[in-house]
Amino acid sequence: MKVLVTGGAGFIGSHVVDLLLQAGHSVAVVDNLHTGKRRNLNPQAAFHQVDLRDLARLDAVFEQEGIQAILHQAALANVRESMQDPVTYTEVNVIGTLNLLELARQHGVQKIVFASTGGAVYGEGHTDQGSRLPFTEASWPQPRDNYGANKLSCEYHLDLYQANYGIPCVSLRYPNVYGPRQDDKGEAGVVAIFAGAMLRNEPTRITGDGAQMRDFTYVEDIARANLLALEKEVTGIFNVGTGVPTDINTIHRVLAELTGYTLEPAYVPRPVGEVYATYLDSSKAQQELGWEPRVSLREGLRRTVEWMRAHLDEL
Repeated sequence: MKVLVTGGAGFIGSHVVDLLLQAGHSVAVVDNLHTGKRRNLNPQAAFHQVDLRDLARLDAVFEQEGIQAILHQAALANVRESMQDPVTYTEVNVIGTLNLLELARQHGVQKIVFASTGGAVYGEGHTDQGSRLPFTEASWPQPRDNYGANKLSCEYHLDLYQANYGIPCVSLRYPNVYGPRQDDKGEAGVVAIFAGAMLRNEPTRITGDGAQMRDFTYVEDIARANLLALEKEVTGIFNVGTGVPTDINTIHRVLAELTGYTLEPAYVPRPVGEVYATYLDSSKAQQELGWEPRVSLREGLRRTVEWMRAHLDEL
């Protein structure tokens, strides 16, 4: 198929592009390079530097490339920043997605796979009434930040376009994704932030007490979930995580071992909107997509450190 990957110069999107090309698909990339990097672009993919809010230029890409499917990875994805600038986040994440949906309707797109978030859509896993964990697709979504609210809104819009216009749509709810090509600045996850600081022998900071639990899943496993969602005749919402909770202190300790880092972290207050615990039950993805994670946490962290050590000057 001729597949459009939005955010295809980004951390996750570039891995999705690579896997699509390996599987024999033809790929066009749309990325405004806000956080994406030219060095991540696969030369076999057609690249268009376009912002999702620019409907006219997006339409021209659809016309030129003959798009048959969309793997929508592009987003503003910094939870803390989403609380500081909710309007811009909504413009990019929600209006940008609606622009894609309208063009999909007009150009007869056959499938849309959307990168959603399990980490932010479900909200807090530990409540005063007990635990809601692990989250399943039936868990009631209760976002605690604007980024999560954006993604949940987009899921409803995708469902609407599927119901009214017959466009098959899949939403993949991601956990905390980590791996090679993740920048240690900007929208970076904690693995990249810690690893970058440790390799430079700089101080590290942990918010709260470090006992917060997350579902850390390697980026190549997430890319494979996208390929399966595209190629299989499925629709709906799928969690794609390991289902294994890991606390932030453990991530810091293992990365310190892998990098030879000896400094102690500084503990700082948790920011507004940060949940304490979240991890995902992905049994539906295993049953309907045939997907399960293949890369263990320690092996994934080892590969990430190895890549960051080789590319530290570029980050």
